[in-house]
Amino acid sequence: MKIINRQASFNYELLEKFEAGLVLNGAEVKSVRSGHIKLEEAFIKIKDGEAWLFNAHIHPYSFAVEGIDPYRARKLLLHKNQLLKLNQLTEQKGLTIVPVSCYTQRNNIKLEIAIGKGKKKYEKREAIKKKDWKRGLKT
Repeated sequence: MKIINRQASFNYELLEKFEAGLVLNGAEVKSVRSGHIKLEEAFIKIKDGEAWLFNAHIHPYSFAVEGIDPYRARKLLLHKNQLLKLNQLTEQKGLTIVPVSCYTQRNNIKLEIAIGKGKKKYEKREAIKKKDWKRGLKT
């Protein structure tokens, strides 16, 4: 199962992509495997040399006993050189780290993240015009 954050490619110009592991509880894993995760409002920050996913909503698993906050911060698992590179790139003006998609790989849950540069309003309008134009060609 693959959950894609469509807002990421619309709001940001994605420059470089990375794959990161996601640290979750047991009930959260079952919920993500069933496709109950929202990445639209999510963002990633680097704190104390570790990458954290903020504001991603994982719907509580219906059969879970314990109550877990659906918006809690979750740690990302990356190599040290990847963390250093991400930290250096985000210190530049206008660059940020955004989650692009979440998927399962064997028994692990992975998060595809990307370095993104924010688009201006006129760039977003041009993207909408191109989509409409391509849609008109198909019909």
